[in-house]
Amino acid sequence: MTPTDAMPVLPVGTLFGVPAGHDLSGSGFVVMGVPFDMGYHPTRIGARSGPAHVRAHSALVAEHLDGFGVNVLTELGVIDVGDVEVLPGDVEQSFPAIRAAVSRILAAGAVPLTFGGDGAVTLPQLRAVKEHRGDFAVLHFDAHTDAYEGIYPYEYNNANTFVHAVTEGLIDPAGSLHVGMRDTGYRGHPGIVGVARDLGYEVVTMNELTAMGVPALVERIRARFAGVPVYLCWDMDVFDPSVAPGVVTPSWGGITVREGLSILRGLRGLDFVAFDVNTVSPPHDHAGLTGSLAAQVAMECVFLRAESGR
Repeated sequence: MTPTDAMPVLPVGTLFGVPAGHDLSGSGFVVMGVPFDMGYHPTRIGARSGPAHVRAHSALVAEHLDGFGVNVLTELGVIDVGDVEVLPGDVEQSFPAIRAAVSRILAAGAVPLTFGGDGAVTLPQLRAVKEHRGDFAVLHFDAHTDAYEGIYPYEYNNANTFVHAVTEGLIDPAGSLHVGMRDTGYRGHPGIVGVARDLGYEVVTMNELTAMGVPALVERIRARFAGVPVYLCWDMDVFDPSVAPGVVTPSWGGITVREGLSILRGLRGLDFVAFDVNTVSPPHDHAGLTGSLAAQVAMECVFLRAESGR
């Protein structure tokens, strides 16, 4: 029988089948799951299972990594370290664990690619990036600003991440950008987008994105973030529910797959310091459409990392 260490087998359950492990010394790009959600959404609980779901649907997407003349995953030394040990709904236990795990990746000189989890997982990651990378900007794609106030009677929730990011001094809101929000303004009322703008954020709503078009948006982003360390936060509900139904809070009128991939591919060459893909909710993802699309977004992040800073 062939010895186990000589058997031609691949790791089970990792993103794109990359090696699993905790030795970060030879890796420039580290995949990690953050299986946490706040647990009190009134109708849709399930984002805590997102990381495993995306990994499971990444195998087919990985086939498209062939044919580039170079193994990008090997070139970057991509590894999958598994999931952070968290307890859904328990902020006091889970946020420090998430921050510590991301901090370890950054301290090793690698760039993290994480999978949530709901939008609450972003805040502890921002804390870690601030600690290790200093000043940086956030490029946030989402149907919602996640800069709401008074939505839930809790200090921390998946709707106020970017309020805390400002009050804690983690980011300069004027240097960051929110894209894809469904504008709920009515008869001159600023709506939820107005709250984010009051905090100092620049917001490009879906109405504004549609008016300017994807090429103009990409040009605007590239000009704005040239030479700036960027934290990319990609909430899967920025896509329209017709193509990404399995998310925490679906909102009609989002971007198409073609638009989303065009935007991501147009950002190659920017200096990305972290990637955060979140809000996949497997119980609501019939046929695995959202899990597969999230894996495709992850593949685009691989290429963004490969081209980062060039």
